[in-house]
Amino acid sequence: MPQLDFRVEEVTAVEHAVVPTLCFRLGIDAGAADVRSLALNVQLRIDAARRAYDPAERERLFELFGAPGEWGRSLRSVRWTTASLNVPAFVGATTVELHVPCTYDFDVVATKYLHALGDGDVPLELLFSGTVFFSGAAGRLQAAHVPWDREARCTLPVSVWREAIERAFPGTAWLRVRRDLFDRLQAYKSSRALLTWDATLEELLPDE
Repeated sequence: MPQLDFRVEEVTAVEHAVVPTLCFRLGIDAGAADVRSLALNVQLRIDAARRAYDPAERERLFELFGAPGEWGRSLRSVRWTTASLNVPAFVGATTVELHVPCTYDFDVVATKYLHALGDGDVPLELLFSGTVFFSGAAGRLQAAHVPWDREARCTLPVSVWREAIERAFPGTAWLRVRRDLFDRLQAYKSSRALLTWDATLEELLPDE
């Protein structure tokens, strides 16, 4: 089967997307093989231990990793998401775009992590699997699994992630609450004729 090698050439925020989306420009090298198609699965992981953190970031990451003194044990790789891609036929090498939707749900560990960062880059690991269809002896179509050891590393600028989020949710953040708590908030908002949720929360929260 072809020896597939992967690399990430660039990461950008998708400009016109319904949800926050990142575009990973992937380079795929199959040597001189004639690849008919490639059904690719990509698991993205945040290699949190390969990044330095300033005091403010360490404070915001307490919920995930505990006190900084415990980070030698608790700071670990974070699974972010999984994406799929069907790569069309190519010979030798090709470049494709992998679109990765980004949730803004703060119950998701990766979202909490990314939101806590101030600036700089996020070290990522991309783990590849799937099925490759290729031309074998006498041009016969053959299929094989992509080996589990296929991976690529890259860095994601925090500013690019923030750009993707800001395109979909400009100046806002999302918070999920229990249904009964939402009903109580809705009743409070209505009883006081408050026009927005911002006004409701500002009235409930004490002044600093």
